[in-house]
Amino acid sequence: MTENIFQAASSGIGQVIIRFGADVLIETADGEVLRCTARRKLDNLASGDRVQWESQAQGNAAVTALLPRQNVLERPDFRGRLRPVAANIDLLIVVTSWQPAPLWEMLDRYLIAANRLRADVLLVMNKADLRSTHATAEAEACLAEYVQIGCDVLHVAADQNQGIADILTAIRGRTAIVVGQSGVGKSSIATQLLPDTDIRVGSISETGEGRHTTTSAMLYRLPTGGALIDSPGVRDFGLIGLDFATLETGFPEFRPFLGECRFHNCSHNHEPNCAIKAAVSAGKIPPRRFARYLSLLATV
Repeated sequence: MTENIFQAASSGIGQVIIRFGADVLIETADGEVLRCTARRKLDNLASGDRVQWESQAQGNAAVTALLPRQNVLERPDFRGRLRPVAANIDLLIVVTSWQPAPLWEMLDRYLIAANRLRADVLLVMNKADLRSTHATAEAEACLAEYVQIGCDVLHVAADQNQGIADILTAIRGRTAIVVGQSGVGKSSIATQLLPDTDIRVGSISETGEGRHTTTSAMLYRLPTGGALIDSPGVRDFGLIGLDFATLETGFPEFRPFLGECRFHNCSHNHEPNCAIKAAVSAGKIPPRRFARYLSLLATV
């Protein structure tokens, strides 16, 4: 990307890199980076949003419209209001590791969130060098169940730069975010994916002095293709507003049996003639996954 803050074409389509205050940094269709003022009605812009922009007097530019979103990731602000932090996400890179041990229910929550976003999932098992000493038979069996339901899995060792190229290949042509439990190496993976980023938000400050530091999500265009939207807040996002329909459809192995229960509003818990429970008994749904479904059901 090349920065062009004071000169631009008259108008066009762009993608939001980052928002801070009333301003947004966007990338135009030509690969230029522009600082724009967002109109007051557009106070919910997020990294990844596609927008319409136009140049203004004295070389300034403004975002004039938000284009339809594919999806949006939201987090509550300090007042508890949901605010968008990233939009138009194609891929959730869900990181776990062999040490600390995987939190499988948390992983299930990420899969449910990905389904709600209509995004793909890449499960990254970090610290692959610890697998031989820390992977229990139970953990290996749980991991195999995710492969069974169609999850793509990569084994990497971020601190040794092992497997990073495979993650970059998976991102190519897509916009991704990195998420996962604490202590599994999300930051190490993000750093390895973005070793030579050329975006410096501080360079577009009015004075040009210093560097802008932010916890806001930021879109990074990867030289190998695709983009990564990253921030500490994005990496640690949680599933918000879980309802029964979202939970039920978030377990892909349930889908062949949905609608086959005796009761149309079956919760797959205590009701008789439940097709989901019958599938568990027949070995068509992993019992461990079903047990975690019941645990999540209790929170709905």
